[in-house]
Amino acid sequence: MKELFTYDERLGISIPDLSREWDEYTKSEQQQILVQWENIRGNIPDRIKELESSINRKQLQLSDESNFVLSCQLNSEIAELASIINDLWLWYRANQGVSEKMHN
Repeated sequence: MKELFTYDERLGISIPDLSREWDEYTKSEQQQILVQWENIRGNIPDRIKELESSINRKQLQLSDESNFVLSCQLNSEIAELASIINDLWLWYRANQGVSEKMHN
């Protein structure tokens, strides 16, 4: 099943990388994919908390930073972390229907 998921360095999680249409997988394969995804998906809120902690640390640094260049760098890093969080929430929400399929 690992070959059906690709680790995304930016997001810090594995994401589905299905090479076929969903209906082309057997019911057994579908079930395995869904179980694997639910395990990954369950870790997304923890990953988001990690990133939020990083943002908070950078914001504290930013509040004490007088060097303009470093302030810009911190702002850029904060924006990137916020973008990652947004993408993680999209993955988390967009695939909520997956858990419904598991229970049907």
